[in-house]
Amino acid sequence: MKKLTTLFTAVVAVALVAFKPVAPTTYRVDTEKSKIEWTGKKVTGQHTGTIKLASGEVAVNGKVPTTGKFVIDMTSMDNTDLSGDGKAKLLGHLKSEDFFGTEKYPTASFQTTKITPAGAGKVNVTGNLTVKGKTSVITFPATYTLANNTLNVNALNVKVDRTKHDIRYGSKSFFASIGDKAIDDEFLLNINLVATR
Repeated sequence: MKKLTTLFTAVVAVALVAFKPVAPTTYRVDTEKSKIEWTGKKVTGQHTGTIKLASGEVAVNGKVPTTGKFVIDMTSMDNTDLSGDGKAKLLGHLKSEDFFGTEKYPTASFQTTKITPAGAGKVNVTGNLTVKGKTSVITFPATYTLANNTLNVNALNVKVDRTKHDIRYGSKSFFASIGDKAIDDEFLLNINLVATR
């Protein structure tokens, strides 16, 4: 009986070690290597630009991203399709209270609420995006690679509805008679994250 008890204890001990939860590994975003590109469309054309991350981290369990949180530097917003006075005027307007109000809201944030595996190197991401103090839920597919202690995550054409963040300037949803001066409610983001252990 004593031998059985000892054997049982040993089996339980081995099982506990074998099934001990593995702590997630944290990868911190390299803000210089990471890149976010934006596209805003209107009836008469579109504008493109970039914006930088202030900080961010992704938790990885095994080899799959499981959570992430990021801070976006709204003051770093830049334009890539104009130059000179046209560029300065556009950026000034985008940073004003009509749009992102970067003086009052210098940062935005994104916190994942669910990351679901969707095949080899693919995930579906859902999270809370906070811009101008207003939070909306966005969902988008992403691809990732993990090698040599470096995590790369890419997401293309991520849609963000600006009106959910109380950015209504030029929106046909609120100003029906605006005609060809209308600006799309949604803008697009192409995201490339580089994070290291």
